[in-house]
Amino acid sequence: MPALECLADAAIAPPGFAFAGLTSLLCPDSAPLPSSAANWSPLRSAELYRVDAWGAPYFSVNSSGNIAVHPHGDGTLPFQQIDLLKVVRKVTESKSLGGLGLQLPLVVRFPDVLKHRLESLNLAFERAVASLDYDSHYQGVYPVKCNQDRFVVEDIVKFGQRFRFGLEAGSKPELLLAMSCLCAGSPDALLVCNGFKDAEYLTLALIGKKLALNTVIVLEQEEEVDLLIDLSRKVSVKPVIGLRAKLRTKHSGHFGSTSGEKGKFGLTTSQILRVVRKLEQAGMLDCLQLLHFHIGSQIPSTDLLSDGASEAAQIYCELVRLGANMQVVDIGGGLGIDYDGSKSCESDLSVAYGLEEYATAVVRAVRDVCDRKAVRHPVICSESGRAIVSHHSVLIFEAVAAHAVKSSFDSQVFVEGLCVDAREEYDKVYSAVVCGDYEKSLAYCDQLKQRCVEQFKNGSLGMEQLAAVDGFCEMVYGSVGAPEPLRTYNVNLSVFTSIPDFWGIDQLFPIVPIHRLDERPGVKGILSDLTCDSDGKIDKFIGGEGSLPLHETEGGEPGKYYLGMFLGGAYEEALGGLHNLFGGPSVVRVSQSDGPHSFAVTRAVPGPSCSDVLRAMQHEPMLMFQTLKHRAEECGEKTSLASIDAIAIANGLERSFNSMPYLVSSASFCFSDDSNSSSGYYFSDEDRYTAGSVSGDDEHCWS
Repeated sequence: MPALECLADAAIAPPGFAFAGLTSLLCPDSAPLPSSAANWSPLRSAELYRVDAWGAPYFSVNSSGNIAVHPHGDGTLPFQQIDLLKVVRKVTESKSLGGLGLQLPLVVRFPDVLKHRLESLNLAFERAVASLDYDSHYQGVYPVKCNQDRFVVEDIVKFGQRFRFGLEAGSKPELLLAMSCLCAGSPDALLVCNGFKDAEYLTLALIGKKLALNTVIVLEQEEEVDLLIDLSRKVSVKPVIGLRAKLRTKHSGHFGSTSGEKGKFGLTTSQILRVVRKLEQAGMLDCLQLLHFHIGSQIPSTDLLSDGASEAAQIYCELVRLGANMQVVDIGGGLGIDYDGSKSCESDLSVAYGLEEYATAVVRAVRDVCDRKAVRHPVICSESGRAIVSHHSVLIFEAVAAHAVKSSFDSQVFVEGLCVDAREEYDKVYSAVVCGDYEKSLAYCDQLKQRCVEQFKNGSLGMEQLAAVDGFCEMVYGSVGAPEPLRTYNVNLSVFTSIPDFWGIDQLFPIVPIHRLDERPGVKGILSDLTCDSDGKIDKFIGGEGSLPLHETEGGEPGKYYLGMFLGGAYEEALGGLHNLFGGPSVVRVSQSDGPHSFAVTRAVPGPSCSDVLRAMQHEPMLMFQTLKHRAEECGEKTSLASIDAIAIANGLERSFNSMPYLVSSASFCFSDDSNSSSGYYFSDEDRYTAGSVSGDDEHCWS
């Protein structure tokens, strides 16, 4: 190692002369990468980031080194693949160049992926029903809490119409949107009403029944039954009633906390019996038609799933025996997805099964219990939200800067500043390096730094000397092969707004550069967001890694290094807050098109403006603007500020109120013609984009 040789050659010289040869260590990042870099390929990047493990069948790395989206899953033809980088460039390109001029961060939705997920779930149950001779059918619902976005919910109703696919609501606003959306759905689609209920909620659900919606009111608390009986008589509606059972089956992961006897929702066996008696006394036992349970999200194995479904089927059969007009068993949510590609049941980030195994386990468990009890097979319903919407959207954000701690080294300053004790520590470092004892070299370096920090604190060492000590120690670390410090990549994002589950419950999502994957990533880094909060960073990644392989930001397109967070289509958008008053990202909707570039941007909405987020916290942006404008005019009068300058200040303030809170490139600041105001709204009817009609790179797919 050249640096060590320099130290060894200097062994006969006084300590102060040993440093000249160490200067080659000051630029370790400029050294050429190992020869393996020349053989790097997109395939190796796919392996490094596990794209084929967690991304299949919707994401891959294409031959250009970019992330490719397979909108139809395994059925996607090569010419139908969508290059994610091309989408980002199209929607962020300035309007003058034919783009949308949208600002990052950006959520890209792929409705074709959503459709494929919905179809795959239903077909998996159809195959399980057929192969196991099940005498009823599957009919699922989507829990809108996973993602309440209007177009997501409308898509699910539209795509699920032929499967009689319905919706589940857990609050009054969710119930209102579900009722409205299901007016365009299948008349047989279920509208499952869950959550805590008051008189207004129950009345609204009964109105849904009057509107010929297939509404089921699921009782979560024993007290709800008396109120429901009373209200149903007042509005002259015979309700369809369900019960949520508190099963004894429970899984031990984070998402299992809502299950078991101590779960937040549901009725115990004693409570179920009391509810049955009350309904019987009211002459409404025939209204009881559905049994619901939930043993937690991300159910890790089909064994646990079968156990829960079997227990619920036993309760279902008992309700039949007690005279209830049972029709449906609702197995709740829990169908998990594989966030890290490990296909393991030992982690909250993965599951050890696929859609086929899930459906087969449920159908078999319910069939076996009902056959033993000679009970007619019920309709099977599930509330699979995470598994339906997670894959269909990708969060894109940009690394705006990358930093590594670098210290300069001045040998003369270093030697002159050392006290006697520190020189002794230096001698130990020097001797250890010369002898090739790397562990002692590192230990003595740490002791030297500590000694010099103490000197600095008591005022006997200057800042220049302390910096020189840091530089010397960095040179030694490099010479003995110590790991290079992690690089910190500042990203144009708010973790609290866009990835709240990472901060709140340590949920990990795959994060991958969406381009330059034909290049070997040369550094390891962590991600630091824009917020003024020490928690606003991502330093844990799938696979148990504490860093992410990344590329130098100086390479590729100048100033453009894009990262994507995948599998975040469920919960993240609804949970995000307004920490530091960063709003949500821009959102675009991209459909597969058979044009030469495979996609059409059919809908785009800029992210919330500064005015929008201020208004959400009870501020009045217009009054704020008028106050600042008035101050500019006053300052102009007092300081002889030119009137044209005062106007320019007012215009700049107005633009700031109407811009997104996130960073924009210096080239577009203030003088850009592209407005990022959330008042802008781009739309085009995606039904126009039939085979061979439009390409996202060829024509404007918006008006």
